[in-house]
Amino acid sequence: MEKLVRGVEAFQQNYLSSYRELFEKFIHGQAPEALFITCSDSRINPNLITQTEPGEMFILRNAGNLIPPFGATSGGEGASIEYAVVALGIKDIIVCGHSHCGAMGGLLYPENLEGMPLVEGWLKHAEATRQIMAQNYQDLEGDPLLMATVEENVLVQLDNLRTYPCVAVRLARGALRIHGWVYEVQTGEVFAYEAEKGQFVPLREASPMPTISRRLARQTSP
Repeated sequence: MEKLVRGVEAFQQNYLSSYRELFEKFIHGQAPEALFITCSDSRINPNLITQTEPGEMFILRNAGNLIPPFGATSGGEGASIEYAVVALGIKDIIVCGHSHCGAMGGLLYPENLEGMPLVEGWLKHAEATRQIMAQNYQDLEGDPLLMATVEENVLVQLDNLRTYPCVAVRLARGALRIHGWVYEVQTGEVFAYEAEKGQFVPLREASPMPTISRRLARQTSP
């Protein structure tokens, strides 16, 4: 805790003074460029990964970067998405999973969730991911299986995202783009889903997701 307190002091004494004008602008509101939905994992820092400043991204985090389908729950995820799209007028939504994800590990191995009923219940929003893995990836195990689960889960959550009326309307008129990313913790690499290739590719090679349905993330992988 002492480290956090020292960090706050350093922020106020050093960083804040250098960006005083920027923070004064925040009094009048915010205008983020994108909604970034990712995992609560402490190894993920959206602003560090994207090299963005405060105010440039609207960030939503939870275990497993899950997006419950519209109407499935009254939790904060739907409210955050709706606010970002309708009130803030963001033009891009990124759903970013990551390697070595504990939530996806729990989805694959529910015995590891003993004593965590809330986590187990939350992961029901990834039930489609679990079934996709069980029925289409019997040949994988270990780290390859976990990474494939992370990728498929990103695509499932993008499908869930499309169930929100505010998202569907703007996708239909071309006023919104959605992106599926996977961050590799050990290397810092970011991969994005390329619909034309039906797989995740290095970010610089990818284009925005269209509104059409997708194939299995690893179906055409090398």
